[in-house]
Amino acid sequence: MAGFSSSPWAAGTALPGVPALHEDLTTEVCVVGAGIAGLATAARIAAEGLSVVVLDRVGIGAGETGRTTAHLTCALDARFRRLERFHGPEGARRAAASHAAAIEMIAAQTARAPEECWFEWVDGYLFDPEGGDADALHEEAEAARRAGLDVEELAAPPLPFATGRCLRFPRQAQVHALRLLEALAAQVRGGRGRIFRAEATEFEDGEPATVRTSEGLRVRARSLVIATDTPINNRFAIHTKQASSRTYAIAFPPPAGFPRGLFWDTLEPYHYVRRARVGPDPGGEVLMVGGEDHRTGEAEDADARYERLEAWARDRIGGLGRVTHRWSGQVQEPVDGLAFIGRNPGDGHVYVATGFSGNGITHGTLAGVLLADLVLGRPNDWASVYEPGRISLRAAPSFLRENVKTAGHYAELASGGDVEDEEQIARGQGAIVRRGLRKVAVYRDPSGELHERSAHCTHLGCVVAWNGAERTWDCPCHGSRFDVDGNVVHGPAVAPLAAVDDPKPDPRPVPA
Repeated sequence: MAGFSSSPWAAGTALPGVPALHEDLTTEVCVVGAGIAGLATAARIAAEGLSVVVLDRVGIGAGETGRTTAHLTCALDARFRRLERFHGPEGARRAAASHAAAIEMIAAQTARAPEECWFEWVDGYLFDPEGGDADALHEEAEAARRAGLDVEELAAPPLPFATGRCLRFPRQAQVHALRLLEALAAQVRGGRGRIFRAEATEFEDGEPATVRTSEGLRVRARSLVIATDTPINNRFAIHTKQASSRTYAIAFPPPAGFPRGLFWDTLEPYHYVRRARVGPDPGGEVLMVGGEDHRTGEAEDADARYERLEAWARDRIGGLGRVTHRWSGQVQEPVDGLAFIGRNPGDGHVYVATGFSGNGITHGTLAGVLLADLVLGRPNDWASVYEPGRISLRAAPSFLRENVKTAGHYAELASGGDVEDEEQIARGQGAIVRRGLRKVAVYRDPSGELHERSAHCTHLGCVVAWNGAERTWDCPCHGSRFDVDGNVVHGPAVAPLAAVDDPKPDPRPVPA
């Protein structure tokens, strides 16, 4: 994975190794994905005494959980005015209660963890950066109160730069994301749980449900949970109701006196800043600054986005040193503001967890509780609000807008390439080249050697785009990502980009 960026905790944390799967297995529950949702679910199921097998293509925390900034808040990114509109007052209350409960569960989990997870209770502050949004802030405060949250309206947050008014949400938190996963993995293995490295590529509902791997092995289970950030087990059911976005972050050594807390503004996309502990030594803290989100595959200006984040921080915060880390991640944005957690539409024994937006750690934690209850046949008050099969008529404009964008990308099948030929591609860069009826994804490595694959995503045939910051090919339709040799980095695709000399025609599906 050379060329991929790394978060401060991913760069400094060695997680336990995961053995490869070498044989067919039968278990009560199989979980695909060893990030926060997968391990929280597996830990909960193991605590109930059930056998559970976790499969991950790379290993513990190798996906988006290792790229999160791990702020823990029940003041959700979707905002409670919007959640009330889409889900009603009761839906907004259940959303707030579930995330507040998730923070409490993380506090309890880290308190008994064998390693230090650096969990810390802090206040959260949503602030108006320019002083012209006081009415909107007040309306959000009222909606958050109706949802059951404790909210205080203040003249300004305790930041070292001028802002407008803010909302203070007490009892929010922060945690070291990968140390939390380490604690969950230990709980899985401490029960009847096993974790393996395996690439799951085929899924079948039934009694039992079955997962097949790229090596031809099978895992059979009474229940199957897909916890892979975005579902890799279906082609349409969820992907039309959410969109994938790239998000960016940078880290500095924290300047003296910078306050503790979670701080984020009201802009769209918003900026956020906080200081966090990422290592055990006295200098093991960083100041994280993030934002500059865009839909996956729709922008090729990552360097400019990092520069804008750095400029935003330096314009407001004195005493900043050099940038020590910069990294990007992927988030799934549901059209109606809430995640999809529950039974996969149309299936009887397959469950999914996706659509976590910018609240991945709390969403993943509550998913563990909800999915364990569903697998065990127990009622759960949160089930209806996160039901994956739901259709919100009030969110129809957002649904149509995102799918029109997706459909628009299929027009690129008939357009020219980024460059006329591969000679125009610099070392360390990639571009799309048209060759007759085909488009080819061409990467020139630092030595000058070309790496060529079909440019058509193996999920639904959209043309991929070059991501220079991560050296990946990203699909703008549903967020699949591939490395320079065409291997899958992120779903929903499960098959690699085809070889250029593959005689099979590239797919030309009807846009979904």
